[in-house]
This record gives sequence, structure tokens and C-alpha cells, in this order.
Amino acid sequence: MRILGIDPGLRTTGFGLIDVAGSELTYVASGTISTTHLEKGQLPARLKVLFDGVKEVITRYQPDCASVEIVFVNVNPQSTLLLGQARGACVTALVSNDLPVAEYTALQMKQAVVGYGRADKTQVQEMVRRLLSLPGLPGPDAADALGLAITHAHAAKALARLARADGVIGAGSGKYKAGRSR
Repeated sequence: MRILGIDPGLRTTGFGLIDVAGSELTYVASGTISTTHLEKGQLPARLKVLFDGVKEVITRYQPDCASVEIVFVNVNPQSTLLLGQARGACVTALVSNDLPVAEYTALQMKQAVVGYGRADKTQVQEMVRRLLSLPGLPGPDAADALGLAITHAHAAKALARLARADGVIGAGSGKYKAGRSR
């Protein structure tokens, strides 16, 4: 299974791809999609760059699924809204290619990769380097994206085991075992 991780950002969006075979994780590619060449006031153009960039990554590397960081609420509501729009452009690019999308918070990713939810960026970079046997540290945005892919690799296995044990087909997207409400 090939997993694409996306760390959305309006200025810089990180991406990372890994292959998963059993418990073995293999690095495929990583990098960033940048909108810094455009002026801040050109929001629609920046969102198009992100959308097109994610679609290009999908076309080139053919992932089976994706994981994206969930936006947290900043002190500055305007920053949160802009980040949410960047995330929306990335998620739209993923689902327009029929990729299943899993979502994780930064805390969940750091817990899964480093073992500590309040790890800093350098700790995430170092653990991603070690887990994927990379020769050097990936950039911070690419490391977060690879961390999201690693998180999904571990979570997907656990969700699949739970689904088999409970008889649930799929996880999320409105698929559930019959039950009752209230």
C-alpha cells in the first residue's frame, strides 16, 4: 500500500509518500508545494497552486490512500480560516482523484511517530529519518507529511483488525454496523 501524507499550509504544504508492506515502511518521496512566489493577496491563485501541486504528486506517485493533518484553531482566527482553505484545496485534490482520506491531529501524529504528543519539529524530523532509514533529515514540512503517512500506516492496520473483529466493513465515510440511535 502506498500512502501519501499531506501537511497543509498556505505558504508551504508538505507531502510525503511511503510504501507499506506488512510492518516494513519504505520511503518513496517527499517535498513541498510552495506558494511564496505569489503575493499574499492572491488567495485564489495560491489555492490553485496547492490543488494543482497535490494532483501532480498523485499523478506521479499513484498513492492508494492519503492522510492529512487536521487544522487546529490558532489564536488568530484569520490565520485559522486561511489554513482551513489551504487544507480544503489539498483535500479536494485528493478526493477528486478518488483517494480515501484519513485525518489526524498534529498531537496524534507526534504521539505515533515520536511517542510524545508535544514533540518539537526537530524530534519529528529525527524520528522520521530513523523510521524510514533516510540519509539526512527531511525538511520540517516534508517530515510532518511523512509522519502523517507513518501514522496512517499504523492506524490503518489497527482499524482493519478492529473492523474484522467487529464485522464492520470500512472505517468512516458513513459505513457502520447496524445499531440503534438514542
